[in-house]
Amino acid sequence: MKVKVISRDKADYTRTTKHDIQKVATNLDPKLHPLEAPREYQRALNATKLERVFAKPFAGALAGHTDGVSCLAKHPTKLTRLLSGSCDGELKVWDLSSKTCLHTAKLHQGFVQGVCMTPDGKNFVTVGQDKHIRIGKLTEADLSVDSDMMLEEPLTIMSKNFFTDVDHHRRQQIFATSGNVVDVWSMHRSEPITTFSWGADTINTVKFNPVEVNVLATAADDRNIALYDVRAATPIRKLIMGMKTNKICWNPMEAFNFTCANEDHNLYTFDMRKMKQALNVHKDHVSAVLDIDYSPTGKEFVSGGYDKSTRIFSATHGRSREVYHTKRMQRIFCVQWSADNKYVLTGSDEMNIRLWKADASEHLGTQSARERNATKYNAALKDRFKHHPDLKRIARHRHVPKAIYKAKAVKTTMENALNKKTGNAIKHKSIEKPKKFKAERSKHIVSEIK
Repeated sequence: MKVKVISRDKADYTRTTKHDIQKVATNLDPKLHPLEAPREYQRALNATKLERVFAKPFAGALAGHTDGVSCLAKHPTKLTRLLSGSCDGELKVWDLSSKTCLHTAKLHQGFVQGVCMTPDGKNFVTVGQDKHIRIGKLTEADLSVDSDMMLEEPLTIMSKNFFTDVDHHRRQQIFATSGNVVDVWSMHRSEPITTFSWGADTINTVKFNPVEVNVLATAADDRNIALYDVRAATPIRKLIMGMKTNKICWNPMEAFNFTCANEDHNLYTFDMRKMKQALNVHKDHVSAVLDIDYSPTGKEFVSGGYDKSTRIFSATHGRSREVYHTKRMQRIFCVQWSADNKYVLTGSDEMNIRLWKADASEHLGTQSARERNATKYNAALKDRFKHHPDLKRIARHRHVPKAIYKAKAVKTTMENALNKKTGNAIKHKSIEKPKKFKAERSKHIVSEIK
């Protein structure tokens, strides 16, 4: 009996090494690939589905505080260092790689209202509810052992004013505090070198511009956002919002832009040169937004709110691309974006600091060249077909807690009803003088003062 078989050379279809594959000659003529677009669409759809399947953003927790975490500060030169202050006056120094606490110090009576670090990473400044400023030094007994970081006895400055926040200058040895006034302090003096006051209400936050380093922004309880220049004796300008602003953060890559976290559930991005209208309104929170921090690239920012969720927004989009939540997480008091652009940190009311991935589906381990190329290829496919309805729906969908889901539905109903009422008043010319439709980016702004 004669049997015919196909004979192939083994070298044509086997790998020459463990990490390489034989090259295959490909003719890229479109006429030879009539179904290329449908095939790539299916690959993009599969990649989008797998992205949601493998989205596991939670990377770890730092447990050790005995009260709510009120403030966070990242080390400017070490990626693995984090400082956290709590509502019982404790300051902790953390090592993020091992998720361990390196040192704990009781610095204040009551809340630690703010903490910041000097640009060289050698000193830190904290302010508390007890009207004290603590200036401490971080030292390493042995530079070859990275975890031997100690906390020296800090210097204390007593003030007659209370404090709500603190921030350090990007280049000079000065820092600013907020309270009933804005004080600018030198690291070597026990009295403020400059005091700014514009209004009679409590100032909640103060933030130096990381690019235009002499400009600082503040937000107060009387709904104002004020800009100051530490080289001048008078403020620059002030903006009155519809509701109170809780925190402000400057864009590290765009010198004139900053974003503020507001009490009306929204975040607003402004250009400090023309503040009559916001550059963008970022919506999705269903309760007051308490803190905000930009990524090192300036393209995205993270926010934490009273609705027990953390959201990641693009700086140029009005809706969040990601929402993080857990069953045990309570109100988010403080957020930070890590300096390597890989992680997001949140401090909440139930005494935990949580570490999240900035990209929920990103693979954090070592990848081979084939895996890296496949990841880039899938990302390009998803970007190419991102406006197709099915891909858009799958990529956008997120499961949220029941409380947030119901609150969002109620909020949407109220907004639609108000818009309909205003439209009817304008359309039918009611007896009362009807209000004109105002753009979303300007209707929340009451006035601007120069």
